[in-house]
Amino acid sequence: MTAAGVRVDAGALRAFAADCYAALGLAPDPAALLADTLVQADLWGHPSHGVMRLFWYGKRLETGAMSGTAAPVTEAEPGALSLIDGQDGVGQVVTRAAMEQAIRAAKRHGIGAVAVRNSGHFGTAMYFTRMAAEAGCIGFLSTNASPAMAPWGGREKRIGNNPFSWAAPAGRHAPMMVDMANTAVARGKLYVAQARGEAIPEGWAMDADGRITTDPAAGIAGTILPMAGHKGYAITVAMEVLSGLLSGSAFAPDVVGPYKPEGRSGAGHFAMAIDIARLRPLAEFEADMEALIATLKSAPRAPGVAEIFYPGEMEARADAAARAGGLILPRDVAAELAAGAARLGVTPPFA
Repeated sequence: MTAAGVRVDAGALRAFAADCYAALGLAPDPAALLADTLVQADLWGHPSHGVMRLFWYGKRLETGAMSGTAAPVTEAEPGALSLIDGQDGVGQVVTRAAMEQAIRAAKRHGIGAVAVRNSGHFGTAMYFTRMAAEAGCIGFLSTNASPAMAPWGGREKRIGNNPFSWAAPAGRHAPMMVDMANTAVARGKLYVAQARGEAIPEGWAMDADGRITTDPAAGIAGTILPMAGHKGYAITVAMEVLSGLLSGSAFAPDVVGPYKPEGRSGAGHFAMAIDIARLRPLAEFEADMEALIATLKSAPRAPGVAEIFYPGEMEARADAAARAGGLILPRDVAAELAAGAARLGVTPPFA
C-alpha cells in the first residue's frame, strides 16, 4: 500500500485477471490474452484501458453479449486482402487473429490487409500493431466504436472516437508506436476522472445541451470533443468507413461499446501489415529509424521541456519502470477488482 494506491506485481496481476476470466468461462488462451492486454495498458501508463476494465468485459461475457467461445472465421479467400467475421467473440482474440493473418499475407505478398466484422472492443490498439513491428513490418490498425462524438457542429453523439494505431521497428530502440482516438481524449479517461472524483479540463467534452463541461459524468452523458476540431471529426469518419463500412459491420450509432453489459458490439476493424524487407533491407530501414529518432530528440528544447520523446518512447519507459517497481492501482480500482473477484472465488494479489 502506498499513498497513491496499491502496489502490485504485473505478473501477479496478469495471472489474477486470467483467473477471473477463467472463472467466467473463458478457455486458458483467450483468458490469458485478454488479461495481458489489460495489464500491458497499465504498464504503458494508460490505466484508462487497463485492469479497471476487467469486469466491463466480464459483464459482457456473463450476459452473452460477447461470446467467450466463438472463433473468428475467415470468409474471404486469404490472399493479400481478406475478411474475418469475429462471430461476436472477444475483440482481442479476433484482432490478434486479424493481425497475425495480415502479417502472414505481408510476408507472402509484401503487404497484407484484413477487414474484420462482428468483432468487439479490443482494448489498446498498439498492443496489436506492435506484433507487426516485432515481425519486421509496419503495422496499422483501426476500429470503429460506440458513439462518443457529435458530427462537427452538432451536439448529439452519433459516431465513435474510432481510434487507430501505427507501429514500426526502430532498431536498438523500442518500436515507434502511435495509438490515438480521434477525440480530444480517450473516453476511458473520463471514466477514470469520474471514479477519482476529479474534474476534467475544458476542451475535453460537452454536456447533453452542447455546453463545454468540466464534469466527467456530464461529458460521458454528452459528447467528447474531436481532436483538432473539424480535422479530428473528418479522420474519425474516415476510420468509420475503413473499419465498419468496408467490412460490412455495424457503424455509427449501431456499435455497442464495452461500457454496456448488454447488446452485441458489431464493431469492425481494419488491420494491415507491410513487409519492410520487400522494399529495402530491414537493417537499413532500422538504421534510418535510429537516425530519425536522433534527429527528433536532439532538437533545441522549448522552455521548461527536459527531454523530447519519439512516439512510443514514454510508454516503453513506463513499461520498464513498472516491471521493475510494480504497478500502482488506485484504491478505488483495487476495491472494485477485489469485490468482483470475491464473487468469483478468486483471490486478488493485493490486500
